[in-house]
Order: sequence, then structure tokens, then C-alpha cells
Amino acid sequence: MELIVGIILAALGVLIIWSNYEIGAGWAEDGPQSGYFPLRMGVFILLASIAVIVQAILKNDRSPFVEKAQLRLVATVLVPLIIYVAAIQWLGIYVASALFIGLFMLAVGKFNWWKSALVSCSISLAFFWIFEIAFKVPLPKGPLEQFLGY
Repeated sequence: MELIVGIILAALGVLIIWSNYEIGAGWAEDGPQSGYFPLRMGVFILLASIAVIVQAILKNDRSPFVEKAQLRLVATVLVPLIIYVAAIQWLGIYVASALFIGLFMLAVGKFNWWKSALVSCSISLAFFWIFEIAFKVPLPKGPLEQFLGY
């Protein structure tokens, strides 16, 4: 698996280098071009991924990447996260976040329902105040926010 991840990251590094070279990664009269810093980050990613590839080849580890118990733990977080991201489209980010945090606290954290509701609603209301009211940064809204006039 380390070899596969190293190859994928190396391809990503090459893509970053190439795309930023295309848009200009040099130094112009007025300073660095738009691809100057991203190209250098692509070089670092490529070098690090080459180190991972070399290490994986020298190590030659044939043990399983993940066991069933470990995969179950990953799914415990990944599946609700996928549902949360999909729910943002219909419920808006604040309601979806409150549901995600609350249900996650109930199911995984084994908290009381009232603590889960209090924390999840408080966090969503705090984020609503920070982004929508204080900084005026519009985030995806659902029917509840539209009903309340936002």
C-alpha cells in the first residue's frame, strides 16, 4: 500500500509541477508569477513521494494493509462523513452539521441525548453567527435558514 500511495503522490506532484509551469512559475518584473510557490510545493511532494517509493521497495513488506477490525473503525467515521457531505446539499451546512455532530456523539461517543443536542446545536449556532453574521461569509443553506430569512 505504501508503494501505491507513493506512486499516486508522485503523479500528483508531477501534475502540480506541470500545471504550475504552464501558468508561469518564474519570477517576473513585479515579483513571483502565480505558479511560483505551488510549483515548489509540487517539487517537495514529488521528492517526498520518491522517498516513500524507495522506502517501500527496500522494506518489501507483504503484510496485509488493513484488518477487518481496523476497517470497521474507519467505516465508523467514513460512512457518516459521506452521508453528512451529501446532506449539506439538501439541509444546508448548519443543520447537517448539527445532525452529524449530535448523532456521532450519540452513536460513537455514547453521550446522553441532551448533551449531544446541546453541544451540536451550540456549535452550529456559533458557526452560523461567526460565518453568516460576523464575517458575512455565505455558506450552503437549507430550508430552515430560508424559512428564517437567511
